[in-house]
Amino acid sequence: MAAVQGETPIAPPSLREKLLRRKPVGVMTDEAGTDVEGGGELRRTIGLFQLTLFGVGATIGTGIFVILTDAVPIAGPSVILSFVMAGTVAGLTAICYAELAGAVPVSGSSYSYAYTTLGEGVAIVVAACLLLEYGVSAAGVAVGWSQYLNELLDNLFGFTIPENFSNAPEQGGIFNVPAVVLIWLCALLLLRGASESAKINAIMVMIKIAVLVLFIVVGVQGWESDNLTNFFPDGFHGVSAAAGIIFFSYIGLDAVSTAGEEVKNPRRNLPLAIIFALIVVTALYVLVSVVAVSAQPVATFEGQEAGLANILEDVTGSTWPATVLAAGAVISIFSVTLVVIYGQTRILFAMARDGMIPEFFHKLNPRTLTPVGSTLFVAVVLSCLAGVVPINFLFEMTSIGTLVAFLIVSIGVMILRQRSPDLPRGFKVPLYPLVPLGSIAGCIWIIQDLRAVTIYVFLGWATVALIWYFAYGIKHSKLGKAPQS
Repeated sequence: MAAVQGETPIAPPSLREKLLRRKPVGVMTDEAGTDVEGGGELRRTIGLFQLTLFGVGATIGTGIFVILTDAVPIAGPSVILSFVMAGTVAGLTAICYAELAGAVPVSGSSYSYAYTTLGEGVAIVVAACLLLEYGVSAAGVAVGWSQYLNELLDNLFGFTIPENFSNAPEQGGIFNVPAVVLIWLCALLLLRGASESAKINAIMVMIKIAVLVLFIVVGVQGWESDNLTNFFPDGFHGVSAAAGIIFFSYIGLDAVSTAGEEVKNPRRNLPLAIIFALIVVTALYVLVSVVAVSAQPVATFEGQEAGLANILEDVTGSTWPATVLAAGAVISIFSVTLVVIYGQTRILFAMARDGMIPEFFHKLNPRTLTPVGSTLFVAVVLSCLAGVVPINFLFEMTSIGTLVAFLIVSIGVMILRQRSPDLPRGFKVPLYPLVPLGSIAGCIWIIQDLRAVTIYVFLGWATVALIWYFAYGIKHSKLGKAPQS
């Protein structure tokens, strides 16, 4: 349209302005609705207890059952401090998430936080990181489900699913049927509604917590003080190196923030759920590590395939712990997969609402108010990954994507404090700015230990995300189409 005579024509925004345009917090919260019962597109049905168990469920996977076999040979008994160190770094980031979740209680997690603080260009890269993190981790743990399911079936009934149908081609099979079944069970449950999913997840998380508590109670009976001698075999370096491995057992707390639009009283409950989940996870991890290294000599951990089950078998002289822990792992993986798929669908929902991806991912079932398109798409893609595609090499790449997202959240806290000091916040980071700066330092410390090829592959993935943005998102951005004041 031609400019009206006498008016100065408005110049179109430059590429730099498009990359840096930010979605106002007020617009995000208006879309989401911040009251208890609703007001947005999604239905607020998840309470504090269920939300806390969302965080615990996404964080405690099979890692704690086996990670000691990798970490103890490096740090010795001081692996206890490695768990504390890793928990501290994860905790600094979790506290930053708690502030942003209370200030910007919407779906989308780090993607939405980046959009309102650092701009559209950074947000699309963060979204790519999150989708990779959630997608690969969901497919990866689903693949591991077959192993534990077969172990449980063998212990209980004396039969297993044939290898051709319980392994991907990379593992000598044809198709990993249990992994695909797990993904679709989670997808079908999510299609029934967020409230039903949260209730089922809460039950599964309580069971997996009970399994770990059982390990602590039974395992402590094998306490041998001699196993704690030579506490620092490799000094602080050993503690630090093991903490880098253990850190990834804390990833998952950010899944709480993807539920921002389906939580009752979100400004209060989102921060509390993140902090409560962090406390529960850290306490369980530290107690498990204390019991494990006191009940078994350090030299025994290396190459130990069954992990915690071996320790309980030594303490009890029985084989029943293997069955109990296999059952715990089966339930644990189901819970992790459910929450991770949930988080991924809500990120896609938020991106589609912003115009970054097609509207298909934004459509809701009018009865259940769940994003059907996003859920089905995620299930199909993850089924392909888990069933036939080699994915092991992607895990470390997933780690750097997660760490970059953590960095952005910590930076976002400081930016939002400066730009919107009076914004209502359900929680404020204590010892500001030391906590976000500590989180940034911790993430950089872990990133610098990753292999160079991992960083290069990550940069390649970020480039793919930006190519998509320039090809689609930049033209379809709802923010870009909004009337400019």
